[in-house]
Amino acid sequence: MAKKNAKKSEPEDDEAKAGPQAEGEAEGEEGKEAPAKRKLPFKLLAMAAAGVVGLCVIGGGGYYFMYGRHAKSAGTAAAAPQVKPAVFLDMPDVLVNLSGGAGDRTQYLKVKVTLELPDQAMSAQIEPVMPRLMDAFQTYLRELRPTDLDGSAGLYRLKEELTRRVNAAIAPAHVNAVLFKEIVVQ
Repeated sequence: MAKKNAKKSEPEDDEAKAGPQAEGEAEGEEGKEAPAKRKLPFKLLAMAAAGVVGLCVIGGGGYYFMYGRHAKSAGTAAAAPQVKPAVFLDMPDVLVNLSGGAGDRTQYLKVKVTLELPDQAMSAQIEPVMPRLMDAFQTYLRELRPTDLDGSAGLYRLKEELTRRVNAAIAPAHVNAVLFKEIVVQ
């Protein structure tokens, strides 16, 4: 019997803990107790569904930014205009003596250069100013010392300076690069 009394007292304790509002609801709405329990799982279910939808939106957005843009840019890169074939113009060989001290033996520099042009029409523009280009090459190369040509850094500086001088001589047109076919220091 004590167990039965304990079971009876438990609902009373729950009603006492719930307060006066719970008593009024429990007494007046005994038949509606089941729908009240259904609202709580429905709310949880709705919040869980909203969370899943939110995660899908975030995941889809992340996927788009990580892979969607890349795939789209790869498609546009493939549709990019075709690269024009390079056009090369050979310059006459240049042979100059290098600048040196009074007691040093004379050293010579022989250079074979090719100009990389953006298009074929540029070669027609360069032909009339070829003497100006040769003069720019001669005057610059005669002032070089043998130590200026040491190592790959020296050759890179020489290439950049010759490119700059060619572009200055044929301005407003420009060449893409000056390419060395042969460099001999003797």
